[in-house]
Amino acid sequence: MSSPHHIVVIVGSLRKESFTLKIANALAKLAPPALKLDVVTLHGISFFNQDLEANPPADWVAFRERIQKSAGVIFVTPEYNRAISGVLKNAIDVASRPYGKSSFLGKPVGIISNSPGPLGGVNAAKTLQNVLPGISGPIMGQPETYLNGVGDAFDEMGNLTKEPLQKVLQQYIDAFAAFVEKQNR
Repeated sequence: MSSPHHIVVIVGSLRKESFTLKIANALAKLAPPALKLDVVTLHGISFFNQDLEANPPADWVAFRERIQKSAGVIFVTPEYNRAISGVLKNAIDVASRPYGKSSFLGKPVGIISNSPGPLGGVNAAKTLQNVLPGISGPIMGQPETYLNGVGDAFDEMGNLTKEPLQKVLQQYIDAFAAFVEKQNR
């Protein structure tokens, strides 16, 4: 068996007990042997400022390198005001610059949105589907995964306890593994 594909999972929330982080960690536990997931939070990434591109801050360089060394990226995002969080948009801006040298280029991309409400963050996922083309690699189209009602899916230790959600995440990560394998042939 070949070595697993290293996948960066970008968490679009800074909240310590965010459902988004819990979902990303659950996904990492469910990953098949063909994938090794690296859950990345966006703490410490400074604001994008084009004036700094010629001499980028160390946090930008480290974030870009982490993505460049990966075989793919999964975005796990909450929905804030019918879109992605500002911190996630900032991270995308940091990693996709300078123009023409996006760290996401050629990387297979997955998108999972979530919400404790009934719509599952569908608008956040659609925002990413609008932002990423042209700066990323191919975006996995199926299965589309908008996780709703996630408020009671985890125990006090952050472990996923909601079996239907676990099944959805397993289906997703298995499909993403096949997608990454196809893209890396």
